[in-house]
Amino acid sequence: MKRRNIVALVGVAVLAAALTAASTGATKKAAANSLTVWLQVDAQSGWPDVVAAANQQFQSDHPGTTVNIQYQNWGDHLQKFDATLAGGGGPDVIEMGNTEMTKYMAAGAFADLSSYRSTFANSSSWLKGLAASGSFGGKLYGVPYYAGSRVVTYRSDLFKKAGITKLPSTTAEYAADAQKLLAKNPQKGFSPIYIAGTDWYVAMSFVFDYGGGIAARISGTWKGLLTTPKSIAGLTAFKNFFLATSRASKTTDETHPNPYDVYAQGQAASMIGPSWFSCCVGTKYKAATAQFVMPGHVKGQAIPGFLGGSDLAVPVTSSNTALAADWIKDFTSTSSEKALQAKGNIPNATNLLGSSVNERAAARSWFVPTAKHWVDVENGNILRNMLAQILTGKLTIKQAASSASDNIASVLNQP
Repeated sequence: MKRRNIVALVGVAVLAAALTAASTGATKKAAANSLTVWLQVDAQSGWPDVVAAANQQFQSDHPGTTVNIQYQNWGDHLQKFDATLAGGGGPDVIEMGNTEMTKYMAAGAFADLSSYRSTFANSSSWLKGLAASGSFGGKLYGVPYYAGSRVVTYRSDLFKKAGITKLPSTTAEYAADAQKLLAKNPQKGFSPIYIAGTDWYVAMSFVFDYGGGIAARISGTWKGLLTTPKSIAGLTAFKNFFLATSRASKTTDETHPNPYDVYAQGQAASMIGPSWFSCCVGTKYKAATAQFVMPGHVKGQAIPGFLGGSDLAVPVTSSNTALAADWIKDFTSTSSEKALQAKGNIPNATNLLGSSVNERAAARSWFVPTAKHWVDVENGNILRNMLAQILTGKLTIKQAASSASDNIASVLNQP
């Protein structure tokens, strides 16, 4: 999966125009015998045969209906989509990054696909973190397409020199290995496991590993979960793990510097992050670089990871919802997902996962609350501030978690 940046989110005026157009029929409707599908260029370059097979199956089921695949770029696809919501002529099916879904679902830009859920293959075992990104208010708006996991990227040569002959099966074993690595590499600034202090993606994985969470909607109101005993246990485990293994700043994020830059400079034996980190480890350490599943605190279990990935949605401006759902059904069929898997992608369901590191890492996953104002939680750095307070000792874990939990609930419950 390629790295992607989230561009500007859709504006209120654009959505208002889209919804008005959808209800009045003012948008330009696609012909009943034609379906327009927007996929990212990843599919064009990586698995055009999978797209072709889905089209063939769809056209076999719907003779005379043509499928117009239009490939998009991550950098400007939302800007183009916003324009079609306002002016018409948009797609019947659109690929969305999973982190892009919430704002559009909250604004009513996608059709409710709940009634079609049973027609989608493996829907009962979709990857938890990916399925959550396509659901809002108890309804299904996005069908999981494929995922990208987070793993440990490590220097096998340094592990060997430190006498580590077996990869860790728990976070406690990983922390113990870190001490062996540190003893062999005592230079200033060297991290056995590089984790930025305010990398909340890593920290929340510990929270979910202990059964905690960030927030949940209960009886129509968002309630913060960071102060529950299980969440506190996860935050405590993260603090102890960080202090024992990482020499990164306690107050900076995971892009200042990038973990793979630290690794490429020889200042880290391992790092936790997206699997694509392996692309950027530097020529010097490329041959010695490998990956393994980040273990949880229970032996043999992967730590729950924040999944990247894509969903497939149907814009409300489409007049072909049923046909669009049927195309999605064909494109996410078991045979299609297995074909994607053969190309090196992670399929959309746990029952399809294989034995690769990336796939095993996706077995347990989590996602942020799908709330209209979650983006404001991120922009307000609530979780990052909490982690900095915990790691620096400015506040106790309970104090920092209580403040963050209350702030998150307050933001998410805004009208």
